[in-house]
Amino acid sequence: MYAILDIETTGGKYNEEGITEIAIYKFDGQQVTDQFISLINPEQPIQPFVVNLTGINNKMLTNAPKFYEIAKRIVEITEDCILVAHNAKFDYRILRTEFKRLGYEYERKSLCTVELSKKLIPGFPSYSLGKLVRSLGIPLSDRHRAAGDAQATIKLFKMLLMKDVEKDIMKEHVRKVPKRNLDTKLVYILEELPSETGVYYFHNENGDIIYVGKSRNIRKRVNQHFTNDNPKSKEMQKKVNSVSYELTGNELIALLKENQEIKEIKPRYNRALKRDIFSHALYHSVDENGYVNFNIGRANRTKKNITTFSSLRSAKNSLTKWVEEYELCERLSGLHGGTGNCFAYTIKSCHGACLEEETAEEYNDRAEKLIERYSYDNQNMLLIGRGREVDEKSALLIEDGEFKGVGYFNLNYQINNLDIIRSIITPMNNNRDAEHIIQSFLRKKHNFKIVQLSIHE
Repeated sequence: MYAILDIETTGGKYNEEGITEIAIYKFDGQQVTDQFISLINPEQPIQPFVVNLTGINNKMLTNAPKFYEIAKRIVEITEDCILVAHNAKFDYRILRTEFKRLGYEYERKSLCTVELSKKLIPGFPSYSLGKLVRSLGIPLSDRHRAAGDAQATIKLFKMLLMKDVEKDIMKEHVRKVPKRNLDTKLVYILEELPSETGVYYFHNENGDIIYVGKSRNIRKRVNQHFTNDNPKSKEMQKKVNSVSYELTGNELIALLKENQEIKEIKPRYNRALKRDIFSHALYHSVDENGYVNFNIGRANRTKKNITTFSSLRSAKNSLTKWVEEYELCERLSGLHGGTGNCFAYTIKSCHGACLEEETAEEYNDRAEKLIERYSYDNQNMLLIGRGREVDEKSALLIEDGEFKGVGYFNLNYQINNLDIIRSIITPMNNNRDAEHIIQSFLRKKHNFKIVQLSIHE
């Protein structure tokens, strides 16, 4: 659990500042579970430049509670939490100073989003909160007020958690989870899990990831792991100390993240993905008469394909549907053997390419539309889908036919700048399995909006 924090102060000499406003949001890595926001009477005047910066003046704080009146609430809401702040050294120092004045030693682990940002999203000219979140398309209201800055820090921290592909933040957090016996441990873990779409991670007591899975209902799927009585499940039940998760908002991103995490982390209890997750592919060629021909074959790394399929049956079913949709010839598509006209010609859905009654130019025009529709080779596009929250959308970037990664943006923010798109995207591997997952997903009924991009370097 994290406590996202922002503090406004009076300004003045080092270690003599007083707090004028505080905002704390208790955050479980996905959503806010508790919050505390309050003006504070610092019992000393505010520096004029600070009044101009924050808009908080001495008169506003006359009837505000003094720090000792809210100190207990701060201790309670941050109990067992890691403090997270933008320039955490400052906020943590101010908080400790106030508690020392009360004779109380306040200690918490802390994370700084400035340091994390420099590590995980390098190359920005400025890492001040205002300039950084503006560059990342994160909305920021009430700048230099505690609640506004803390809310922006939450959104920034969520992005940093996603960009932390080594899962260092997550592992460090898991190491702090209290150890429990087997029976109560599994019940406690389940209570903390959501019934939403995402990727979940089983950790051992050292924080190491021992299993990765994805589900449209994380709690239900993990419960199945915990109630199965096969040898593998029983062994995992003993080894798992904590389950962390990452909501994705939609199944496509969950599939892509699961595929990548298993390949990179190689968790002990995941079956190694030594083989591709597809077996067959659709190929095309041009015959001696100039007609585009299609054929289904075993997937071959050395041959360029249009799209891939998880089985021969899936490939034949899809091609049969497309031949009908684009009014193509069954024989030229490998679905009808022999010579002469194909069956589709007899029912007038084939225009006679098998008999050369239709010109190659006319036929190939429809064939090329099929190729263009089901292959994203050389395409530049953004797939906009459901986000993790009501006011959020997901973005999946493809440049020059290569899958670049995924990210999230606020509904109120217009994504029309490629540099901003690239900055919010968490890079992911463009391997053959990722291509297969995207292509096979897009062949089905889906709710993604496809935005064609113009790339101008």
